[in-house]
Amino acid sequence: MRPAMTFSALALLTLAAQAQPALERGKYLMEGIVACGNCHLARGPQGQPLFEKGLSGGLPFDEPVFMAYAANITPDKVTGIGNWTDAQLGKAIREGMRPDGRLIGPPMPIEYYRHLSDADLAAIIAYLRAQPAVRNAVPKSSYKMPLPPNYGPPLQSVQAPPRSEQLKYGEYLANIGHCMDCHTARDERGMPVPGRVGAGGMEFKGPWGISVSRNLTSHESGLKSWSDAQIARAIREGVDRQGQPYKPPMAYPFYKNINDADMAALISYLRSLAPVANGGKT
Repeated sequence: MRPAMTFSALALLTLAAQAQPALERGKYLMEGIVACGNCHLARGPQGQPLFEKGLSGGLPFDEPVFMAYAANITPDKVTGIGNWTDAQLGKAIREGMRPDGRLIGPPMPIEYYRHLSDADLAAIIAYLRAQPAVRNAVPKSSYKMPLPPNYGPPLQSVQAPPRSEQLKYGEYLANIGHCMDCHTARDERGMPVPGRVGAGGMEFKGPWGISVSRNLTSHESGLKSWSDAQIARAIREGVDRQGQPYKPPMAYPFYKNINDADMAALISYLRSLAPVANGGKT
């Protein structure tokens, strides 16, 4: 029996070693560019993070066309995702479909998460599995607008561009970080305004008052006169060129963890956006 036991122990160690890079990548993504905690982290009445409750959700999104609540995405088996398989969790994140067949509505940015590569999706799932289970029942979201039947055809396999292709990889990061989900103005139906991608102008109401997403395009009213260092500082620290703080809800506490190579790729992509007149300033 000893050889079998030794083999089993080695197999477990091998699996653990293989899982570690995925978990590290998941931590980097979740606590960086993807920033799921910006919505799913439990919060107090003034919007303050309740770190002891982890990603147990509950943050309300009160909009004219919906009343949504961030879901509990901890491994709790009663109120969270503890009973979901990896495949079900992946389908929910990347295709917006719950295990029971119901569609996940806004503000979950499914159209951007569809760009998540297979490897990064697996890394995020590994990270979620490693979080403490927190019992927190979240109200169901309700919508006054019809939801689409789906967010596109079923995805088979998605690969990220190579990091050596800086512009394409920067676009990939902007997609999985759903930057344009907030930095593009929307019409009364909540749909992105055509021709204004990245031009800002979307309003956000919260305990901080009202903030308006700024223009990220290369227009004069956008980032044209900003240096790369100023853009990086704004993303990581949440301050403008004069050092004045921006208001929430941009995920500065998460974006500070974006490494230099990824930040350079992201800025490269932002520089490539066609100039569009100002849509707003936070």
